[in-house]
Amino acid sequence: MSFYDSAAPAFLQTLGALSDILKKAEAHATARKIAPETLLTARLYPDMLPLTRQIQLACDFAMKTCARLTGAEVPATPDTEKTFDELQARLAKAMDNVKSYTAAKFDGAENRDVSFPAGPDKTMTLKGQQYLSHFAFPNFYFHAATAHGILRHNGVEIGKRDFMGVK
Repeated sequence: MSFYDSAAPAFLQTLGALSDILKKAEAHATARKIAPETLLTARLYPDMLPLTRQIQLACDFAMKTCARLTGAEVPATPDTEKTFDELQARLAKAMDNVKSYTAAKFDGAENRDVSFPAGPDKTMTLKGQQYLSHFAFPNFYFHAATAHGILRHNGVEIGKRDFMGVK
């Protein structure tokens, strides 16, 4: 299996699943006459980030990881989304971005030095395989799972199959 096959399809599956659960969340809000902002700003705990930010970060990890692994320019991703439609557009942009990388661009990525921000004024460098397995994927899945958890906690009828993107 190529390094590309380890990364891109996993990002695409989960980003697609997030798009689908956001559709269910929007339908849930409409059917129950809940203001969309109620779900979009919901958190699992007061010191955690809201749903909107969880989606933004999942998109960021997918796009920026692919860029770093392939040696491409890391895309700028301003966090301006405030609606379901805007989040759907960000997810679509992230999926298009991930799809834009060919398998050949990932050649040698597992051994490539990858530098990335790791907190304020701190940069880390890991080999590509370590970066993907020990930093990028855990962060990506944390934010995706937290988004799912926020919606489930707020009554949206979604489950494990929805998170996994199984239809």
